[in-house]
Amino acid sequence: MLADFDKACGKIGLRLNLKKTMFLINELVSFAPFTLNGTNIFECSSYVYLDREINVMNDLALELSRRKRAAWGAFKGIEDAVKKTKNT
Repeated sequence: MLADFDKACGKIGLRLNLKKTMFLINELVSFAPFTLNGTNIFECSSYVYLDREINVMNDLALELSRRKRAAWGAFKGIEDAVKKTKNT
């Protein structure tokens, strides 16, 4: 299936970046190594897709923690401006 996808991409001038390509499996799938053009494709336990963390267990705690860190990071960037602004 991955080889078919790579072939279809090649027809329109696209190439898979095999250094960045990974796959995610759940407990229902037995382990089978993926290779494409002799390159191993690595398995990962979670990844961020469209700004949402996806993981095998569908555990939202990691996603919520990541979003809280991002929110605090964004707030810290404007904290001085917020403190200088008067509430009217």
